Amino acid sequence: MASEIRENVWYSDEHEWVLELGDGTVKIGISDVAQHRLGDIVFVELPDQGQEIEAQDGIGTIESVKTVADLFTPVSGTVLAVNGELDTAPELVNEEPYDGGWMVHIRLKEDPNVALAHLMDAKAYVEFIER
Repeated sequence: MASEIRENVWYSDEHEWVLELGDGTVKIGISDVAQHRLGDIVFVELPDQGQEIEAQDGIGTIESVKTVADLFTPVSGTVLAVNGELDTAPELVNEEPYDGGWMVHIRLKEDPNVALAHLMDAKAYVEFIER
């Protein structure tokens, strides 16, 4: 099954996606590629609301029937919200990785153009995963 790559989000080389929300905040999750590779997700551990984070920090874990993977943040800022639905329905990450399966909302520490400059657009991400 082909993975969905959305045009309106940015991607990290750790397979997180970042959606700019237009007000200095972003929504972050893992890509469809990542959830396919992990398999059936059974548990998601996320950071605390209000936590200050730096780009590349580990901010949680994603446990599947096959493995446990670390969740990294591709941007620096403050955690504004975590997706509490994943506590009881971690399978949302498999079913809707870009919608119901989002992980965190973050208020960016720096200007979005600077914060997102190192991330890949959809075309670059496709090239990255095909290597």
